[in-house]
Amino acid sequence: MTDTDPVLRALAHPLRLRMLSLMWPGPMSAAELARELDISHALSSQHLRRLDAVGLVELAEERMRRGGRERRYRTVHGTPLSDQHEGSALLAETMAHALRERAGRRIEASEGVTVDAELWVDPQTWESVRQRLSALAVELHDAARPPHAPGTVPVGVSVMAFPLRDAPRPE
Repeated sequence: MTDTDPVLRALAHPLRLRMLSLMWPGPMSAAELARELDISHALSSQHLRRLDAVGLVELAEERMRRGGRERRYRTVHGTPLSDQHEGSALLAETMAHALRERAGRRIEASEGVTVDAELWVDPQTWESVRQRLSALAVELHDAARPPHAPGTVPVGVSVMAFPLRDAPRPE
């Protein structure tokens, strides 16, 4: 595990994935993240430092608050998850944890989309679908607003799509 990419190791924690999502639409402080995630300020700061150390967040602003300095960070926009090849099983486990937590918060009888598939398609179809999934992810991220913003609803999205090696055939 020591040879694992530091960015992947930073992403491989459910709280840090949630923090990145929360800071996507705009900057937040460790205290704001702690309140939103219902964790201690110290734990929030620790995770925020880890994300900052690998370049997944950046300092957006510093302001005076109650006689002290408040640092607010924002997610560095891009798609670091899409670029992970080695260690994708570690990332999948973290995403599975996040998915289990979000599924427990799903509004009953709400409309959604659930897909699980292992399919054989031609390379052109795969590339077209991959590009559209990527575009949909960008569209959702671009539409993201701060937590609890008026007129918004929280949604959970987890997508991991990739080509597979052919499984050995049973004899």
